[in-house]
Amino acid sequence: MAKKKIIFITDGDNWARQTIEAAGKRLGLPTISASAGNPTPLPPAALRQEIKEAPGEPVLVMADDGGEPRKGHGERLLEAFLRDDGFAVLGVIAVAANTKKVAGVPVNFSITREGRVHRGPVDKEGRPEPPGQKRLEGDTVDVLNGLQVPIVVGIGDIGKTSPLDRADEGARITTRAIEEILKYNGLMVGVQS
Repeated sequence: MAKKKIIFITDGDNWARQTIEAAGKRLGLPTISASAGNPTPLPPAALRQEIKEAPGEPVLVMADDGGEPRKGHGERLLEAFLRDDGFAVLGVIAVAANTKKVAGVPVNFSITREGRVHRGPVDKEGRPEPPGQKRLEGDTVDVLNGLQVPIVVGIGDIGKTSPLDRADEGARITTRAIEEILKYNGLMVGVQS
């Protein structure tokens, strides 16, 4: 049986949920809205069921630690799914935050607040980090350092980095980040206006 494909996004507050739902709608991808929360409320078994029952794929899934600098529920979910042979995680959108005392994670590239590809990390506002800064810092990303992830795309605080990323403006920054993961995996989905 084919593995259900997933794209994880490391944010889940109300702004992020609205933006990710809007991006999913534009791309024709199912979003697990029940995975939203600060932190993510669903236990792994319930989330597995939601993903399996989602109509279509890849499925957009939120994982959020709610500001916890140590390994929180969102990171444990990421870990569980990246190690689960029943699912194919196509990539992770790593969301920057002002969390202190975190290791951060290297990214393949980031999408800036203007929607441009930047070959390095961005900050919470979606601005490129200074040269020499190699890691994106956020509250739900450190666990990625020990796991096999096909691609990690950095992004600022979803729905808040710029007016372009608001749900009512088409969630353009988040949509671009999802599109880049789809392209990396040889998938292309038409954007609805």
